[in-house]
Amino acid sequence: MTEAPSRPAGRPGRAKQIVWFVLGVLIVIAIFVFAIPRFADWGEVWTAMKTLTIIELWTLVAATIFNLYTYWLANKAALPGLGIARSAVVTQTGTSVANTVPAGGAVAVGMTYAILSSWGFTGAEAALFVGVTGVWNSFTKLALPVVALGLLVVTGHANPGLVGAAAVGIVALVVAIVVLTLVFRSSAVARRVGASIGRVLTRLRRLVRKGPAPDLGERAVEFRRKTIVLVERRWLKLTWTTLLSHVALFVVLLLSLRHMGVSEDEVSTVEAFAVFAFARLLSAIPITPGGVGVIDLGYIGGLSAIHHAESAHIIAAVLIFRVLTYGIQIPLGGATYFIWRARTSWRRDTPPPGSISAQLESVTVEG
Repeated sequence: MTEAPSRPAGRPGRAKQIVWFVLGVLIVIAIFVFAIPRFADWGEVWTAMKTLTIIELWTLVAATIFNLYTYWLANKAALPGLGIARSAVVTQTGTSVANTVPAGGAVAVGMTYAILSSWGFTGAEAALFVGVTGVWNSFTKLALPVVALGLLVVTGHANPGLVGAAAVGIVALVVAIVVLTLVFRSSAVARRVGASIGRVLTRLRRLVRKGPAPDLGERAVEFRRKTIVLVERRWLKLTWTTLLSHVALFVVLLLSLRHMGVSEDEVSTVEAFAVFAFARLLSAIPITPGGVGVIDLGYIGGLSAIHHAESAHIIAAVLIFRVLTYGIQIPLGGATYFIWRARTSWRRDTPPPGSISAQLESVTVEG
């Protein structure tokens, strides 16, 4: 992202993005028109949603605001020198892009680079920010099914489907830990792992008639070096803020269920958490922007399969939860984008105080 492209994007690339976008839209329509109504009639869902009281609504809004704040805390912890206000701007803007446009994840990374660069952070720091937040979030998503499995067994709510989903998470978690351990073992190992990943990416790119992937060996070494500097000082803060953001997100889901009349006897907190953990794994698969439709169906299917809970109330709860945690991100991200463009006082050409680059420059000068 820090290098200029060697040639402009061609029409085939744009055509492919359009095809994937149209396919994603068709999937979303099919889910909401054909799949979800198999659980309950939309009229029943709307009737259930109208039972939400003002007090219940405001408790959900308060939980949502706190959930957003935890994201800003986690991202602030991942990039020294960022600050909570700028963390809110870069987080919400990137999330809005990822949730709306085709190939949103890649575009959001580009937007993140642009925003951080305008504030004086280097390309390496932006890459570190994206990489560390991605790693911590991915490990948390993979760890959630493990925790859910333990809670299911302890409380006697073991369900074959939920146990199977947890087992998938355990396998993926072990693989991820092994790869990350190899990268941080030494610079030489990091270089070999990066080069191996680059070769795999090259083979995949050839399947779609694209050129070779860049050599990731040296990039892996640089990522390892700066990550060690960051993690040595902030691993605890990174961990607890990331965990807090996921717990806060689950609280919004649990409140939505309880406010829609889904009792503890129908869907226990532990069972709801297990479905939540499985749905978080689904969010890692970019089938549609922000997982819209696919994740909704995962929540609805998982929760409806538990005991004999009323499906209309479950669908209502899931839709409220998704509006508050997915839908609201889009206009909020639009607002933070304009804040970024308007706050010229935040722009600078040198690394901001407290950033990793500034700290390394200080160490070099002192040395």
